[in-house]
Amino acid sequence: MFLVLLSGPASSGGGGGTGFMEAFKENPTFLSINFVVSAIVVSLIVERTAFQLTKYRVNSREFFAQIKKLVTAGNIDRAIKLCDAGEYPTLQLVKAGLTHANKGADEVDAAMSEKMGELKPAVEKRIGSLWSLANIATLVGLLGTVLGLIHTFGAIAAPGLSAADRQRILANGIAEAMYNTALGLGIAVVCMISHVILHQRAKTIQHDLDATQERVFNLLTIQTRPGGY
Repeated sequence: MFLVLLSGPASSGGGGGTGFMEAFKENPTFLSINFVVSAIVVSLIVERTAFQLTKYRVNSREFFAQIKKLVTAGNIDRAIKLCDAGEYPTLQLVKAGLTHANKGADEVDAAMSEKMGELKPAVEKRIGSLWSLANIATLVGLLGTVLGLIHTFGAIAAPGLSAADRQRILANGIAEAMYNTALGLGIAVVCMISHVILHQRAKTIQHDLDATQERVFNLLTIQTRPGGY
């Protein structure tokens, strides 16, 4: 994922260029740390994306329309059974209200609010960690860059080196430092873009849960009371 950003021309026979693998073999410490960070980032993004796409694939409006037909017909038991069709948060929220339908508005509101308190945090879970991982990757890359340059300038200051050797060491050291920077920034950019997408999707899901809670509460406490519609 991130290696594409770092791939460069391989070293030619006399060009003295330094590829990523050569830089990695020279000093793998900070590059390895950022590879571990990148693996965590990819795992987190895949897990959160799968969670949002699988757990919240229920069309809340269509599902509520089915529930409304059953409730207005007096078939609350069948409506509850419909909510047992799967372990989807939207269905769990509706079921929390239906199971307290005969206990009054306060009981319905309390039951659904309690269930919302369980469901909402799960929607945003671990998404905020992407910002921390972005900062960690950037700082690890920067640290690798600075220490790499310190090591390089210390090496070329050693006595007895020819001009060609000094040029080669300097080129290799700068390449190693820049690879550290590039990898850290590449991970950070992916983290930030993913955070924006996942966070926006989470907000949409939370708004949908709020709307579903309001519809179910109104259905059970207003439309089904005597004189309602």
